[in-house]
Formats: sequence, C-alpha cells, structure tokens
Amino acid sequence: MRGKNPAPKRKITPDPKFGSVLVSKFINHIMKDGKKATAQKVFYSALDIIKAKSQRDPLDVFDIAVRNIAPEVEVKSRRVGGANYQVPIYVSEARKTALAFRWLVAACAAKKGAPMGQKLATEILEASENLGTAIKKKQDVYKMAQANRAFAHFAR
Repeated sequence: MRGKNPAPKRKITPDPKFGSVLVSKFINHIMKDGKKATAQKVFYSALDIIKAKSQRDPLDVFDIAVRNIAPEVEVKSRRVGGANYQVPIYVSEARKTALAFRWLVAACAAKKGAPMGQKLATEILEASENLGTAIKKKQDVYKMAQANRAFAHFAR
C-alpha cells in the first residue's frame, strides 16, 4: 500500500508487428527473465498456428479469447468478527485483463509435451469457443462467488 497515492500507471508501447497495446501487455506476461524477443517469437508463432488452423484473423480470435476468459466477479477473503468470509466483488477492467492473461499463461504452462507456441495457440482457440482450462478457471471462480453471495454485504 502506498498510503493515499496509488502506484502510477506505466505507458506501454504497442507491439512492433500489430501495433496493439493488448498484444504488448500479453507478451510482457509471457516473458520470463527479461527475454522479450523469445516471448514475442512464442506469441507470434501461436498467431501463425491460429491463422493456419482457423481461417479467421488471429488478432480477432485472441481478442475474443481474452474477453471470454476475463471474469466478471471474484472472491476476496474478509475477516469479520474472528471469521474469514469469501466475499464476492466485481472486477475492474484492468484486473479483468490481468487475470485473463495470468490464467491463459498458467493453462499453457500446465500442459506438457508441446512447444509453448503450440500450447498457446490451442488454448487461445479453445478459449475463443468458450472451452479449455482457462475458461474452466473462470467458471470455478464464478461458482465460488455464487456460492458466497450471501456474504456480499461485507464488501466495502
């Protein structure tokens, strides 16, 4: 916590190939140990695979997948009177995309036996059709929020 001032938002430059800030943010999410060129190769190869498998624009498929994965509600732990409650809260736009990126990368990393670009392309295609591991994570979070909606009055 920074007291009264929130952390300043950084300006993210659009990616060089498509000129999209969303793609640039996702590449930053994929990146490990500062290896941005490797992360770009992985993402662009995934888009090439998407273009080959489905005859649609890969950026549109990616955008649809991110919107499908992004959660509307999530649960946060609140301590009230010595008891912990899972309180459902609405998710802000910035957090929606951050969670969608996190769940998408985690779903790809959990799969074994294929190159990351291939796993990413498969997961993006599945998510654009409301299938896959990342969509299951979103549904699990939604079910948890529904189960705990009796505690919604504890939200600030």
